[in-house]
Amino acid sequence: MASVQIRAVEKQFGRTPVLRGVNIDVADGSFTVLVGPSGCGKSTLLRLIAGLEELSAGEIRIGATVVNRLPPKARDVAMVFQNYALYPHMTVRDNLGFSLLLAKEDKAIITAKVTRVAENLGLTELLARYPRQLSGGQRQRVAMGRAIVRAPQVFLFDEPLSNLDAQLRVAMRAEIKQLYQRLGTTAIYVTHDQIEAMTLADQIVVMRDGRIEQTGAPLELYDKPTSRFVAGFIGSPAMNFLPGTLHSAQGAWQVRLEDGTCVALGSAPRAEPGQAVVLGVRPEHMRLTAQGGIGVRVTVVEPTGADTFVSCEHHGQALSVLFRERQQFQPGNTIRLSPDLSQLHLFDATSGQRLDTAIAHPARS
Repeated sequence: MASVQIRAVEKQFGRTPVLRGVNIDVADGSFTVLVGPSGCGKSTLLRLIAGLEELSAGEIRIGATVVNRLPPKARDVAMVFQNYALYPHMTVRDNLGFSLLLAKEDKAIITAKVTRVAENLGLTELLARYPRQLSGGQRQRVAMGRAIVRAPQVFLFDEPLSNLDAQLRVAMRAEIKQLYQRLGTTAIYVTHDQIEAMTLADQIVVMRDGRIEQTGAPLELYDKPTSRFVAGFIGSPAMNFLPGTLHSAQGAWQVRLEDGTCVALGSAPRAEPGQAVVLGVRPEHMRLTAQGGIGVRVTVVEPTGADTFVSCEHHGQALSVLFRERQQFQPGNTIRLSPDLSQLHLFDATSGQRLDTAIAHPARS
């Protein structure tokens, strides 16, 4: 195992910057997930760590070694790709052992290692098959097994579950987590799926336009996002955003929404009266109320059995609400929602940055 340090890393393709001064610390034995929208640079960063791309500037260190100029085979990392990258003319057994064969390991050792990995991944009965005879989930297990058998210092995963159907993704996600818990090897995992990030990671790195937006533990990013971008990206369904204006009267602060509804703030934010802001509230932090609150029109009701997802509209703004209990709403109904004000988030409307404040008083309209 080894730590990974990324310092002031930049990457350009021609004149196009892809990574802009990226700094990340990956602790020895930790599971770090890189997330962000398509084109944010997360897969490029993974390829730089693996040595499949050359740095434009900066430094990458694996353990105590600066690996900027080392070829991929000298970095002691193993990569699992989105498309599995299995050799179609080789059996599962040969795919698993090929890297050991190239390293000129003894045949008995190769057989022992392949057998052990196959048992751990439930591949024993598939060792004689070819990739074309396997399901998507089985191929992904073989791809992971090929990486595991090398016992690298660092595992690199490049969106390994994106080609699987929804049900299989959930199952494979659990398998990857169990596998990591057994091995304890440093892992860096790229995905655009923030559910994967939340459930797998010790540390999440949210990327945007080649830069780091925020780094932290999953619940830290969920509970205290530093920007509107992170708040909207982490969490499913996504956080609701309500534009408004800050007001202060006799030391009391409030946000006035566009329809005139006011939400009182428990302390002074780092802002000025009259400043345009955005109030954020997660779907599970909204409750029905008979009076006051925020009036909304129901547009879609999606019962799932355990929960009810309700899409609403407030003054032209789409809102999502997650009810833990069953509801009998119909599209077109008007309901009133009261946010849990201890769970609100406040952002500057222009910069999108978080405005820290304790929000603890009920809404009034």
